[in-house]
Amino acid sequence: MNTMNAVLVRAPLNFGVVQIPVPEIPSGGMLLKVNACGLCGSDTRTLRSGHHRVTLPWVIGHEISGVVIGKGPNSKAAWEIGTPLAIAPIVYCGTCDFCQKGQLELCENYREIGQVWPGGMAEYIAIPEEAIQLGVIQPIPAGLDLAQAAISEPISACLHAIELSAIQKGQTVVIFGAGMVGCTLLQLAHLNKAGKTIIIDVYNVRLGVAKTFNPDYTLNPISCDVVKEIMQITSGKGADLVFTATAAPIVQVQAVEIARRGGRVLIFAGLPVEQAKQKIDMNKVHYKGLHIIGTTIYAPRHQKIALELIASGKLNVEKMITRFPLKEFERGASLAMHGKIIKAVFIP
Repeated sequence: MNTMNAVLVRAPLNFGVVQIPVPEIPSGGMLLKVNACGLCGSDTRTLRSGHHRVTLPWVIGHEISGVVIGKGPNSKAAWEIGTPLAIAPIVYCGTCDFCQKGQLELCENYREIGQVWPGGMAEYIAIPEEAIQLGVIQPIPAGLDLAQAAISEPISACLHAIELSAIQKGQTVVIFGAGMVGCTLLQLAHLNKAGKTIIIDVYNVRLGVAKTFNPDYTLNPISCDVVKEIMQITSGKGADLVFTATAAPIVQVQAVEIARRGGRVLIFAGLPVEQAKQKIDMNKVHYKGLHIIGTTIYAPRHQKIALELIASGKLNVEKMITRFPLKEFERGASLAMHGKIIKAVFIP
């Protein structure tokens, strides 16, 4: 039996690289040789405390690039052997009201590679027939680094958030969180000609990377009162757009505090279930006429745009990623979980 290296999560905080069988090629699917797999914030939450959609032990990983090396006998995949692909994990149901209307980013019953099907933190991954029919898969532009292509997935979600924000030229943008998502939102805000940009994080290492993307202000809530600082920066008006790109419950409360009249608060990062019900001052939402918008997944068009932005150089992802051999997963994951790096990408 052929075996491969893969990251297996056995239990919360119990994970590592092990040998498991190479997956069989699904009859209607494909087999990919994985070139790179990024570690997402939701992955790190699974490493720490498990995930309600994941039955352990499990192979994680859903930010994937790889090359097609096999197709099942009943596969209708359009991609030939040897084609490099960027694989995002979302598989839409195709039957709910939103899917029927073409609003795939609101699919009520979507499933994910890395949760329902084993993920890409391995040498090989089987792509199920469902993902070929209703998934998010794009060919990688010629010459694009495959590690960079792998993280087109979180960038797709950022593009959806920017779209929902209806950002306008000259607006003040505040981003809570200077991880991969926060740094991407910062760059996208600049591409959309934002005015003042402010990014916030508790890790100075992350803020150091964020500074290379030229925000007007970087704030660390450990050393300052961010609500007070932002109100001073904006002459008491507050921010037009506020993105919560970190799973810290307090930031959703603070986001409402600092949003200006008529402003938009984009809730990007989910919270642990036990911390999801925060005491937001709804009078401020009411009297300031705020728009509070939840944003999570994306449509295939977002991934296509993400790959184009990376390939064109308009979006710099190289500054955000740190590459590790897959066999060094524990070291890379630890650095990511402790805020020492922005984005860990593992190379099998």
